[in-house]
Amino acid sequence: MATVETVRGPVDTAALGTTLMHEHVFVLTPDMLQNYPAGWDEELKVADAVEKLRRLKAQGVDTIVDPTVVGLGRYIPRIQRVNEQVDLHIVVATGLYTYRDVPFPLHYVGPGTLLDGEEPLVQLFVSDITEGIAGTGVKAAFLKCAIDEPGLTPGVERVMRAVAKAHRATGAPITVHTNVHNRSGLEVQRVLREEGVDLTRVVIGHSGDSTDLDYLRQLADAGSILGMDRFGLDVLLPFEQRVETVVRLCTEGYADRMVLSQDASCYIDWFPAGVVEQVMPNWHYEHVLRDVVPALRERGVSEDQIRTMLVENPRRYFEHVEPY
Repeated sequence: MATVETVRGPVDTAALGTTLMHEHVFVLTPDMLQNYPAGWDEELKVADAVEKLRRLKAQGVDTIVDPTVVGLGRYIPRIQRVNEQVDLHIVVATGLYTYRDVPFPLHYVGPGTLLDGEEPLVQLFVSDITEGIAGTGVKAAFLKCAIDEPGLTPGVERVMRAVAKAHRATGAPITVHTNVHNRSGLEVQRVLREEGVDLTRVVIGHSGDSTDLDYLRQLADAGSILGMDRFGLDVLLPFEQRVETVVRLCTEGYADRMVLSQDASCYIDWFPAGVVEQVMPNWHYEHVLRDVVPALRERGVSEDQIRTMLVENPRRYFEHVEPY
């Protein structure tokens, strides 16, 4: 029996059920929160998260995969409080989220720095997977890094190669935030391939922001999973274009290389209060099952293909986890 670690402990991968592969619970900036806490009420935010996730569970979602890592405000005790009150699997990550530099505690240690030495990030990531995160007992089940508009900066490359090494040491799969406008998924595959990563264990996140089928086919043909995971962010790409891209790829036989999600959250401090609801009204947990799946059905995507993207691909992603 294959198992995957969740906030509430290991579960059989077959029990993951309908899975949204890229959703956050909280996205926070701890320094800002600690020094300028206006608008944050811990009890109210936890209660709001519980309510939203209960609604998601009632809609038919069994699991969310939460790629909130250092750089996005990961704080597992808060997630534990939420999950104690919701009958939903939450799978958490380790890694580091940056578009440019590593955090200052890493500037002077590690290969090529003032003090040189081994890359400390690798052991931090491995420990989160094998021992648990910050004494909580919760183990990360996958790895996360990012590359965006600035491209493969030295800091981004350092994190990406550390993620690759931790993947090889543990077998944990990888999800990478990418920017489709510079086709950075190809750069991700190049770096990870150099580090010996099995590209079939990699989700190229935010691939659904693109309508460039040649680019998406190239990523999928190399083995990676396409994260069609920003449904609801219509300001980046309209709903119809996102849906049509998935339909086209399903027609071409790529359903086994896609996962669906929204990249939504219960709370994100990147936007002033009320802006998300006003500017991006579809950017919430329930959009995929409420709006996207019916639109896919209407355009000829089969029930088997929908199940593949929402159930089978997530299950396979978390199976066969072992060092190599």
